[in-house]
Amino acid sequence: MSQFCFDALNLVKTPVWLISPVSEQILFANTAAREAMRNKTVNDMRKGTYSASAQTVLSMYVPDLKTCQEIIEIWTVWRNDLETTMSCRLTLAHLEPHGDVIVFEGIAQQTPSGLKASRSATYQPKKQGFYARFFLTNSAPMLLIDPARDGKIVDANLAALNFYGYNHDDMCRKHTWEINTLGRDVLPVMAEIASLPGGHKPLNFVHRLADGSTRHVQTYAGPIEIYGDKLMLCIIHDITEQKRLEQELEHAALRDSMTGLLNRRQFYYITEQTNPPHLTAQQQFSLLLVDTDHFKNINDVFGHLKGDEVLISLSRTLEACSRKDDYVFRWGGEEFVILLPRTPLDAAMEIAETIRAAVARITIPGLPRFTVSIGVARHNQGESLDDLFKRVDDALYRAKNNGRNKVLAA
Repeated sequence: MSQFCFDALNLVKTPVWLISPVSEQILFANTAAREAMRNKTVNDMRKGTYSASAQTVLSMYVPDLKTCQEIIEIWTVWRNDLETTMSCRLTLAHLEPHGDVIVFEGIAQQTPSGLKASRSATYQPKKQGFYARFFLTNSAPMLLIDPARDGKIVDANLAALNFYGYNHDDMCRKHTWEINTLGRDVLPVMAEIASLPGGHKPLNFVHRLADGSTRHVQTYAGPIEIYGDKLMLCIIHDITEQKRLEQELEHAALRDSMTGLLNRRQFYYITEQTNPPHLTAQQQFSLLLVDTDHFKNINDVFGHLKGDEVLISLSRTLEACSRKDDYVFRWGGEEFVILLPRTPLDAAMEIAETIRAAVARITIPGLPRFTVSIGVARHNQGESLDDLFKRVDDALYRAKNNGRNKVLAA
């Protein structure tokens, strides 16, 4: 996509964002998009008060987008100095040198048609006819909702009653905001959904059951007219187990399996989010590169299981010596990296010295004491990560050559 195309997008009145599905960073936002987001990040808009989506991680949309499936997210944005909802249609594009990017296009607000209550205040569940057979016998939980009456639930099938744990009368005394953990904030989301075209992927919410427990659900809601009553049909699918597995996989992708520390991939994700070369002097960070002294000898003499014990014990010590906002990573083998946000060099040196002394006091049955060498460097404004790592690695190399069990700065 050329600069000409970018300039042309600024003439479009609807907001348009180009976002990397890997880093989830905005590669381009047109003028309307910048006005809608103001100081919000992608995460703020996707997970705001009035937001709803089908996936937590953007990269999970890519396979479906490649097959041209209709995907819509609802974002929390600014309009007329107020936070409100905006539906965004997702499509996939190829942008060099970034590769696949997701285009988020704001959908112009439409006046929902056919959503004013007709006779729903006197709605009576029907037991005859095609709709009744479809509604009552379907194994998927289904709710009939009247958006014009504050999201009141006017009917529920047997599967829904079994899922939520209410009898029919109690279920039909409730409103959607009483079962959705968003509370009344779900009402503008419902109004947005009511204006969406059909066929899009369902959106995810958390619903509260009668016993107080919560379940992750995927819901498809759309306007429907039944016997003259203009309502919304909501079909619910329980995805709690799927969410649990996703969270476990996400944790595994971000963490070192043995030590439980953040991994190298997560380091690059965090630093890409902050864009190190463009940090101001106040925002810059310090980096510690920690290496276990004579670790090969520990493995050779005492075995790899004892070596693993050393790494796990060292990991817990690094965490204990770090502050609340610091990040501890297993870099690979016996090397660890600690990212110290908004930390000057002298403070980083003090933390490194605290770590060095604490490690020297570690006692593991059946093993002699061990030590670490630590290189320290403060990120310079405009400096790339590669240049920063070269400096901190040089400091570690000098610490090793000067007798080990030392802290040296670049």
